[in-house]
Amino acid sequence: MTDPLIERLVPALSAVPGIDAVVLGGSRARGDTTPESDYDFGLYFRADTPFDVRDLRAAVAPFLDTPEEATSTEIGEWGKWIVGGGWLRIGGRAVDLLYRDADTVAAVIDDAKQGILSVDYQPGHPHCFVSSIWLAEVHHCLPLADSNATIARLKQSLVPYPPALGRALIERFSWEIDFAAGNAAKAVSRNDRSYIAGSIFRALACAAQVIAAINGVYVMNEKGALRLAGTLPVAPKDLSGRVDASWDRFAAQDYPGSLEALSGIARDVRGLAEAWIAAHPS
Repeated sequence: MTDPLIERLVPALSAVPGIDAVVLGGSRARGDTTPESDYDFGLYFRADTPFDVRDLRAAVAPFLDTPEEATSTEIGEWGKWIVGGGWLRIGGRAVDLLYRDADTVAAVIDDAKQGILSVDYQPGHPHCFVSSIWLAEVHHCLPLADSNATIARLKQSLVPYPPALGRALIERFSWEIDFAAGNAAKAVSRNDRSYIAGSIFRALACAAQVIAAINGVYVMNEKGALRLAGTLPVAPKDLSGRVDASWDRFAAQDYPGSLEALSGIARDVRGLAEAWIAAHPS
């Protein structure tokens, strides 16, 4: 990959003692960048030999546009799932660092292959943080420095998409589509627009998870998940148009019309989920 920022920064990152691998993630790895896209670098380390954040800060310091505004946390500072990272600005571009314990990632992958998931509240994830996000990160990322083949082994463990993971995601999220839509309907008489909007969002986010699981596709997070779902081979017809219709009617304060469109999506996703489960007996 020819990119001046990557060519300058990755050797410095990979030279930090304890950083086992450096990967490119996000839209630049998936190939759907926009002019506003930042750089997302995953920094993988081993549990028994983590890197020292002071070494990381020293490594990136020569590249920073505004050192006084740069942030790099300690490992674990952002919690169980985000773990930690940094927000930098280099060459006029936003650069995000994301820490990952490779051993914990491997354990989460093993669990997911057995149909074991964690679903947690996490700031920055308005639906939820599903542990399978880590699988999507590994699947989509581009290794930039992987001398110990850590990322190569993790990637290999994700092929093929595990049916037990698909079943777990479908069973976890398919029921909530109708449940969230029903909650939205109960709030119409109170004209509680925020609650209605939140419930519609939850229903659609759950639908995206189910559709992706049916198609054996790893979902990174809520951003773009519905757009992705609408492009998959097994999906409700004209999903994107119907999602837009639901939100357009909501914006016009036609809440019954909005929920009617949502109910149609929920019905179709339920049918697809039932067909998948029948075709994949446990």
